[in-house]
Order: sequence, then structure tokens, then C-alpha cells
Amino acid sequence: MKAASVKEIRDELKARSPKELLEYCLRLSRFKKENKELLTYLLFEMSDEEAYIKSVKEEIDELFNNVNRKSYYYIKKSVRKILSVTKKYIRYSQKKTTEVELLIYFCIKLKSFTPSIKHNIALRNIYLRQIDFLKSKFAGLHEDLRLDYERDMDEIINYTA
Repeated sequence: MKAASVKEIRDELKARSPKELLEYCLRLSRFKKENKELLTYLLFEMSDEEAYIKSVKEEIDELFNNVNRKSYYYIKKSVRKILSVTKKYIRYSQKKTTEVELLIYFCIKLKSFTPSIKHNIALRNIYLRQIDFLKSKFAGLHEDLRLDYERDMDEIINYTA
């Protein structure tokens, strides 16, 4: 089966009743965990972005605390998983400020991680790629917002990996 385009889906959804749309949403939530997480964000957390950011930061903290530190191989796998989880939550929000704040937080946690990422090229490269990505996102922010995040950006940029 070939999936329909977004435009075709949008047009078809406009023709459906609210009751049918509700049933479609509930049916979608049964199939994938990500669909359920997105619906949870849209229904319950979108109105309070600060609380959402705080809860994601707490999850990032928990994930960093549970990293297997026996070898850099396991650390690298865990850090990549934490980054993918962080980016998933960023996709739910689709707000530039949330994206910048969560990525800055990820970089700060990675920078302060023990054992140090200085001793592993792959971890350093993950860190440096996120800094480059943040710089591009940071340039697109409004000037007032840039000033708010400038101190945190300086802290992670000036880190010599």
C-alpha cells in the first residue's frame, strides 16, 4: 500500500466529522508509542512549555545517570540514544526555543559527564556536531532570545574537547 501525501490526507480529514476524527486519533494512539507521546504532548503539555522542558530535562538526567560506564563503546551507544530521545521530544514541540534549550542542556550534561568525553573521539565528535548544529539554530533566534541563551552557549562553545 502506498501512503497518501500530506495534502491528500489533509483534504480528506477536512471532509470527516469530529466523531470520526476522534476515533482516528484514538486508533493512532494504539499503534505506536510515539503517536501516543505526541498526542499526550498536544493535549496536555503544549499549553505549559516550561513544565514540558523541565520534564524532558529530568528524563535526560535520568538517562545520563543510567549510562553503563564500563567502556566507551557502551557510553557512546547510550549518548546516541539520549540524543535521539532528546531530538524526538524536540520534534513534538517544534519550537525553536525548546530546541535550543534542550540541546544546550544535552551538551552541558555531556560536557560534565564522567569519564570525560575528551578521551574518546566519537563522543567528542557527537558533542562538536551538536555545538555546530546549535550555532546554526542560535543564529536564527530573535535577538532577545539570543541574549537569554548566550551565557549557556559560551559555556559549551568555550569547552576545549
